[in-house]
Amino acid sequence: EAFQKETELFFENLMQEDGSVLELLDADYKFVNERLARHYQIPNVYGSDFRRVTMKDEARRGILGHGSLLTVTSYANRTSPVLRGKWVLENILGTPPPPPPPDVPSLPEGKAVMGLSMRQRMEEHRKNPVCASCHRLMDPLGFALENFDGTGSWRTIDADAPIDASGILPDGTRFQGPVELQRVLIESKSEEFVNTVTEKLLTYALGRGVESYDAPAIRSISREAAPDDYRWSSLILSIVKSTPFQMRRSEQP
Repeated sequence: EAFQKETELFFENLMQEDGSVLELLDADYKFVNERLARHYQIPNVYGSDFRRVTMKDEARRGILGHGSLLTVTSYANRTSPVLRGKWVLENILGTPPPPPPPDVPSLPEGKAVMGLSMRQRMEEHRKNPVCASCHRLMDPLGFALENFDGTGSWRTIDADAPIDASGILPDGTRFQGPVELQRVLIESKSEEFVNTVTEKLLTYALGRGVESYDAPAIRSISREAAPDDYRWSSLILSIVKSTPFQMRRSEQP
């Protein structure tokens, strides 16, 4: 419940302050109560009421440091670099991977993999060439978040071995851990992220999924909002003025 409340307050604050959508990735503050602060190892927060605190820990910045996201992209008994990487591809980069083939085996469990880190288990899984093509896109993004366990607590050890949170994008960009991943997304992937946010806002505004012929409008909306640092109000006003929104029609009875 606290995870959910934190993310709701975070988004509500972004809208009320009319901040840049890029703050979703690098905001240096969180909303926590005492219990959640203890989970995040934030000192001097007491009581059940939520309050805004400035974060010194760069790894906790933005939505990628939220326990809500880190928990829903994990399984009950372990993290999932695949689910986390898939979430980043879909919701930040706007490039969802294809669905897995129906006959792909799940990740091995039990004594056969006892003592192996998550990265080692995934490397075994990727030996199947059918799996490797998609996993090379998702896994590096997910491994960057491996220092967060299944409920978002920080850790440095997995299966008695130091966690390797390094990754590399298909374009050759290398990063290490959540801080460098955030930096890569802000510095070189911000345009893709803004287009993804715009697409989701337009979907909500139109009441339908966007189609290929909506792509020019999405790019135009993003460009119009750029001089105003991609503030929420700029994106929303540009959507309202866009052709797909102005020309939308309700279904015929």
